[in-house]
Amino acid sequence: MLDVLISNKTRIKLLFRFFLNPGQAAYLRGLEKEFDENSNSIRMELNRFESAGILSSYEEGNKKMYAVNTSYPLFTELQSLAMKHFGVDKVLDQITGKLGKPLSVYLTGQLARGLDSNIIDLAIVAETLDRPYLASLIDKAERLVERKIRVMIVKPHELEDIPEPRMLVYGE
Repeated sequence: MLDVLISNKTRIKLLFRFFLNPGQAAYLRGLEKEFDENSNSIRMELNRFESAGILSSYEEGNKKMYAVNTSYPLFTELQSLAMKHFGVDKVLDQITGKLGKPLSVYLTGQLARGLDSNIIDLAIVAETLDRPYLASLIDKAERLVERKIRVMIVKPHELEDIPEPRMLVYGE
């Protein structure tokens, strides 16, 4: 979808990487390994994003760390766009709209790392859930977004069981 509007693949990867998990910072060499791309193209895009105010940077030891600027005026819209690209918004609508009100839902796995994936990993925090009904909702959502969905259900006192990285996408 976005590759039609933005032809630079590195730029798209960086947008998803930072906006799917805004609490996670990264440095150039780490991104180079993560994306399996040369550092020059990544550095150029990081500098572009930083000068536009989309990313901010800080020094951590001998590394220059980059993080999304959550006060950037279009932060919410760009994050929403990233969620829509992967279909996470539709999945959440299906699950939270028809299942009732889980306490919270976390995005985990590759997407929480900001990497493209054909699998949407979710952790749902709830006291009780109708598992057969949840399975039918997931089946519908998978057809809707054309991705596989893996769900982990945890009780509120089991939050430490949710794998890192994790990003809160619903609830508190």
